[in-house]
Amino acid sequence: MLSRTTLRLLLASAGACGYALLCHLLTSRDPSSPWAQVTVLGPMTVLGVAGLWSGGRRWRAGALALAGVGLIGAGGSGRLAVEWLYLAQHAGVHAALGLWFGSTLKPGRQALICTLAERVHGTLIASMAVYTRALTGVWTGYFATMATVSVLLFALAPLPAWSLFANLLSPLSLVLMFVGEYVWRYRRHPEFERVALLDAVRAYRAHAAAPARPRPCHGDGLLGSSS
Repeated sequence: MLSRTTLRLLLASAGACGYALLCHLLTSRDPSSPWAQVTVLGPMTVLGVAGLWSGGRRWRAGALALAGVGLIGAGGSGRLAVEWLYLAQHAGVHAALGLWFGSTLKPGRQALICTLAERVHGTLIASMAVYTRALTGVWTGYFATMATVSVLLFALAPLPAWSLFANLLSPLSLVLMFVGEYVWRYRRHPEFERVALLDAVRAYRAHAAAPARPRPCHGDGLLGSSS
């Protein structure tokens, strides 16, 4: 019999797949329809507003909510090409994540994934510190690549092709990145402590609620000696 956690994961996965397929169908068939705009743009706007609100940034949350409603209204009235909003959301989110991850790789700063790993494991061994910093760089490159491909496809290919990439292939590539990294990590570094996905989620929430002060990750000086 399936555990509650497994059942919730399966239901969430099925919901995510259904949502991605719905976004693709709406975007590729009738991108200017109100249903397409609310379905594609609404969830990200709601998440952004909720994040700002829970973080105490009420004015920014209100401004984002008004901007989202205004942009969707402009797209629905034909005053703004709604396809550009879809591009801005997809490429913009990936570019922002790439800048966020990449900014933590500056000299003297602690790599983001190193910070999250410390919240789960405590003090990291040197090989794990080196690995998490390198992994932060890999994710930086992934987000930059996705943003670049999104812009190029939007400019050079029909909208349905871009929609296929943005709404279906992007989430699939994200899952493959997580699975591939997990397999590689425990094949290459069997000494690393195993952690559950929920532990990683809790670490991210803790970091979002109380970001750690920027500092080098323990073992950063050993970057050339292990991987």
